[in-house]
Amino acid sequence: MNIDRYVIAFAGTMVLVSLTLGLLHHPWWFALTGFVGLNMLQAAFTGFCPLAWVLKTLGIKPGQAFS
Repeated sequence: MNIDRYVIAFAGTMVLVSLTLGLLHHPWWFALTGFVGLNMLQAAFTGFCPLAWVLKTLGIKPGQAFS
C-alpha cells in the first residue's frame, strides 16, 4: 500500500467511527466528521495533508497524490 491508500482508509475509518459515536454517545462527535471532511477538502486544493506528511517521514512509499 502507498500513502494515498493509507490516507483514504484512515479518513474513511475516522468518518465511520465519528458517525457511530455521534449516534450512540453524543452529537458533538459529529464535529470530528466535519474536521475530517474539511481536511480532505483543503488537501484537495493545497496538496498538503498532515497524515501524508507523517507517513512519508515514517518511510511509507508515496503515491501519485501525495508524492
